[in-house]
Amino acid sequence: MHMGKAPTVSGNGAEMPAVGYGTMLYPEPDRAVELIVRALKVGYRHIDTARKYGSEHWVGEAIRESGVPRDDLWVSTKVTEQNAKADDFARSVDTSLKTLGLDYVDQLLIHWPQPTVPLEETLGALAKAKSEGLTRHVGVSNFTVALLDEAVAKCSEPIITNQIEYHAYIRQDKLLAACARHGVIATCHVPLARGELLNDPVINEIAAAHDKTAAQVALRFLVQQPKVAVVPRALEFSEIDEDIDLFDFELDDEEMARIGSLRDRNLRVVNPPGRSPEWDIG
Repeated sequence: MHMGKAPTVSGNGAEMPAVGYGTMLYPEPDRAVELIVRALKVGYRHIDTARKYGSEHWVGEAIRESGVPRDDLWVSTKVTEQNAKADDFARSVDTSLKTLGLDYVDQLLIHWPQPTVPLEETLGALAKAKSEGLTRHVGVSNFTVALLDEAVAKCSEPIITNQIEYHAYIRQDKLLAACARHGVIATCHVPLARGELLNDPVINEIAAAHDKTAAQVALRFLVQQPKVAVVPRALEFSEIDEDIDLFDFELDDEEMARIGSLRDRNLRVVNPPGRSPEWDIG
């Protein structure tokens, strides 16, 4: 059953496992802990949560139940844009750690940009959490090119990732170039476009040629790119096992180009009104 650990991807001095288990939206909450435990048992060492997800207590419980040493884990959580002011931010971090039952997280992210609070204030609170030892690394999520440029310029600690929507159905060349320019890892949430990719004929044809699943090919397309990590969500043991089993095959240049051309569909599946900034196109 053990799939082996994912290799790491590096950004600004941090080494982060290239595949994480995403913990947003458990339709059956009573299964959450056993799903996270399964992920840890088959080799995931990167668990992605957020205050907004409501899954931090399950993540903490699963870590304790799994017996995996804390030092072997990369735990990531996020502060919602509703807590962008410095005092609220600090309280959110404190609540996250208490809920997880951990002394620190490995990575703390600003979950969404908040235009009504100066970014310097939120970045100051983010850097303070690191200087106080509450997180080992800091980053951002759902930041555009302009916001990422501003965050890197104004944060006193290195930004190691921007967690963004990126998958084989959306072109993010501008944002990926900005991440590369700053040495920042692009971490892909919804890397399977919430399942939209799984019936794609091109991806399925390539999957058949490699004796792999559509999900594995769609994820491999991402992690084979430089400085790209993925945090897929999975609600079945079989999917959890599949999503990390990406490192015993390789896509050739032609296959990468064929999948890459699908990005012109520009399907954006995460675009919540009131939270989303004005996105970069292409």
